[in-house]
Amino acid sequence: MKSGKTKKKIKNTLIYYGVVCLMGFLRALPRKTAITFTKSVMKIAYVFSKTRRNRVIKHLKFAYGDEKTDEEIRDLAKAVFSNLAVCIADAIRLPVLVKDGTIDRIVTTVDFHHFTDAVKSGKGVIIMTGHYGNWELMGTWVVRQGYHVRVVAKKTYDPKMDKLIVDYRNQAGYANTVRGNAKQAVVEGLMAGEIFGLLFDLDTRKRVKGVFVDFFGKPAHTVTAPVLLSTALDVPIIPMFIRLKPDYSYEITCLEALKMVNTGDEAADVITNTQTCSDVYEMMIRKHPEQWFWMHRRWRSKPESGTDK
Repeated sequence: MKSGKTKKKIKNTLIYYGVVCLMGFLRALPRKTAITFTKSVMKIAYVFSKTRRNRVIKHLKFAYGDEKTDEEIRDLAKAVFSNLAVCIADAIRLPVLVKDGTIDRIVTTVDFHHFTDAVKSGKGVIIMTGHYGNWELMGTWVVRQGYHVRVVAKKTYDPKMDKLIVDYRNQAGYANTVRGNAKQAVVEGLMAGEIFGLLFDLDTRKRVKGVFVDFFGKPAHTVTAPVLLSTALDVPIIPMFIRLKPDYSYEITCLEALKMVNTGDEAADVITNTQTCSDVYEMMIRKHPEQWFWMHRRWRSKPESGTDK
């Protein structure tokens, strides 16, 4: 037992210092050079990381069924790795992009007024986003526009790595709230008119309450807290997504506040409203499927497995 714990501790320490070294290395490079480096690494990863590659291809086939050929699926999988490579480079180099003002030059918006109008209402705002494009860069950019944003995220497997991530987000300007202890903080924050960025696109299984709704024609276990908060506190949910463009600039798209139903049948309303969120996600992913993090096991839970609660 001790031997196993020691090996795990050594492994986590090596990963931590590896990440720290990578951060220092990429931040010392010009942006284009850093992107070229990470894209080269991800090309190698696509070839040799069989588990990750096959998982992406499997999920793409699962989602698209007969809509795409095997060749189209493979090309899309390569695009997913390539897109992620650029986003990793820019996410790691965010302090540099902020310091030299690059972030202000490479980000444009579409219908950002949906978000600003919601903030002006003073009710608090839930930003519906997820593992799409460069979500960390999006948070930083929004903060730079003068908005205080809080995010809810789970702790990582290693305390040192967790501190690194939390410090990184705090330096970017948005506060990190630990998932699991977040309910009261989120409720109080929204009631005080604060802005929370919540990820809707993970299969959290037993860790977070959710329901099964349709996602690419398959049942996917989806968190319900955001829609429950929205209806209970009369807080708008604003979908906000960032995508990487071919010229390596970014475009943030905001949609109108989602219309939540409130018929009095809470159980039915939760499913209907959660499905509304899922439909918006699927619509955005279908427009630019290479932007989404297909490595995540989105359909891991099954309705019959007892994880729906």
